[in-house]
Amino acid sequence: MARPTRFTRLTAVTAILATGLLAAACGGTDSAGSAPSADGGEKPKIGLVQINQQAIFFNEMNAGAQQAAEEAGVDLTIFNANDDSVKQNEAIDNFVQQQFDGVIVVAIDVEGIKPAVKIAKDAGLKVVAVDAIVDSPAVDTQVGVDNAEAAKQMGTFVNEWAKEQNVAVPNIGVVGALNSFIQNLRKDGFNSTVEAAGAKIVQTVDGQNKQEAALAAAENLLTSRSDLTAVYATGEPALLGTVAAVKSQNANDRVKVFGWDLTKEAIDGIDAGFVAGVVQQDPRTEGYEAVKEIKALVGGAQAKKTIDVPVTIVTKENVDKYRSTFK
Repeated sequence: MARPTRFTRLTAVTAILATGLLAAACGGTDSAGSAPSADGGEKPKIGLVQINQQAIFFNEMNAGAQQAAEEAGVDLTIFNANDDSVKQNEAIDNFVQQQFDGVIVVAIDVEGIKPAVKIAKDAGLKVVAVDAIVDSPAVDTQVGVDNAEAAKQMGTFVNEWAKEQNVAVPNIGVVGALNSFIQNLRKDGFNSTVEAAGAKIVQTVDGQNKQEAALAAAENLLTSRSDLTAVYATGEPALLGTVAAVKSQNANDRVKVFGWDLTKEAIDGIDAGFVAGVVQQDPRTEGYEAVKEIKALVGGAQAKKTIDVPVTIVTKENVDKYRSTFK
């Protein structure tokens, strides 16, 4: 039996459940295409294919997208793939069948999603990719962070930290998500930068982009490598798991943690002193800009091709301005 998929009709505030097919929202959209707008015109129908709705990062992106949709008069549907790349492909196909005007994709598998994206483009939909880079001529505009470059920035930050702490050869463990294209970019860009400065990547463990798996992987890393100087976590679940592992293993006095994507737990770690730096993206802006761009594209505007959203490395010096978001 097929696992039910979930998505949210934000403009109608209606939850719709399906088993592999996207059902039209009752009263929200006519069957011919766009939904009626308040002024009697038609709202563009836009689908956002999301990775999951567990991570704060993706929920913030959804909130930005919803804000832009309300401001721009867009009928926005968010599909939650629950970390299943196959479901993402199915969602795009279903948006095509329902005659949507455009699709925004936060890809799990940047290669595997290309056939579905091409189908959407060939059917006349505008296509915007967010966060993960989908290198395809079918994508009109890419919105998000240069993950490889940001990873190098974090590597440089760690190199400077090691120099300040007089650590000549840091032994670094990595908690990654080896099934994630984006997090592998973050891993590789970081590793090459710190290794060029003399650090050693002594072990990499796979947190599978799930907090429970990342916790177990990080605990095993901390137990097996008593020589660790630092741990680098490549995403929100990895960082959450690493912070929890450092606490459970009473390792806060012997390792420093660096990673991606703030949470309340990461901020608590910064306050406690064992989390030294976190790459913070701006997912709300990513979602907002993606909807604005696709609305413009549907209206006939020329594609911007790339919309860059910068990152910040959060430390004890600048963490205060982020506290209200992660209470």
